[in-house]
Amino acid sequence: MSTVNTIIFDLGGVLIDWNPKYVYREVFNGDEEKVDWFLDTICTMDWNVAQDAGRTFRDATDFLIQQHPQYEEWIRIYYDRWEDMLGGPIQDSVELLNKLKEINTHRLYALTNWSAESFPVAIKRYPFLQHFEGILVSGEEKMRKPFAEIYELMLQRYQLEASSTVFIDDNQENILGARAIGMKAIQYKNSQQLINELNHLGVHF
Repeated sequence: MSTVNTIIFDLGGVLIDWNPKYVYREVFNGDEEKVDWFLDTICTMDWNVAQDAGRTFRDATDFLIQQHPQYEEWIRIYYDRWEDMLGGPIQDSVELLNKLKEINTHRLYALTNWSAESFPVAIKRYPFLQHFEGILVSGEEKMRKPFAEIYELMLQRYQLEASSTVFIDDNQENILGARAIGMKAIQYKNSQQLINELNHLGVHF
């Protein structure tokens, strides 16, 4: 018998496809080396996650332009065209979420590293986000995964028990963060692997 009564989903990389390369491949005319260079050295993921933790787009953009004034035009494109980095729903995972909602045997929540400024776009664009009883958005809380405080806030706000909760995320650091406070956790790779691991935990649908 399953001890899991709650499932928490990450969004980007699990249910929603997002990748800045979609924009910068256009900017750099398909030059993949230049795309990788720019995203590895200028608009890096470390820079981006600071927005997930609450820094404003304006402050983030100004910060980088001060460091790299010669690349101002390319830097501004990052948030001017942020919506174009959304590639759509990850369909297999969304179908799995729809099934879980339909059978209604588990409480469903989301915990996402996402900027408070851009998350309203996701709410409007993806109707399946309405399936969740609650969504904790890092940028709104000024804290982010994989740090313990955001998982603890999730449990406290929605009155969840760590031991009966399974967290799904594509990022290994975030998985380790969830496990560190007692949650079960699955690193998402594909929908069939996710189904198999949920089944192993006694979640059947």
